[in-house]
Amino acid sequence: MKSKFTTAMFALFLGGLGIHRFYLGQNGKGILYLIFFWTFIPALIAIFDFFAFIFMSEDSFNYKYNLKTGF
Repeated sequence: MKSKFTTAMFALFLGGLGIHRFYLGQNGKGILYLIFFWTFIPALIAIFDFFAFIFMSEDSFNYKYNLKTGF
């Protein structure tokens, strides 16, 4: 089961490399982040991802990323 906190921390500190996307099982997006990390665009997107994960409710996160096992 994936953790919202862990995902947010990956997005904040390693988001430019797409580590949070690999953690969530979104390998295609993770590879795109890796290919374009030198442009710093993935790092900017990761900052927005960080805030999206922080402000997302636990139920929404579980529904979207934990195979709909949340309530």
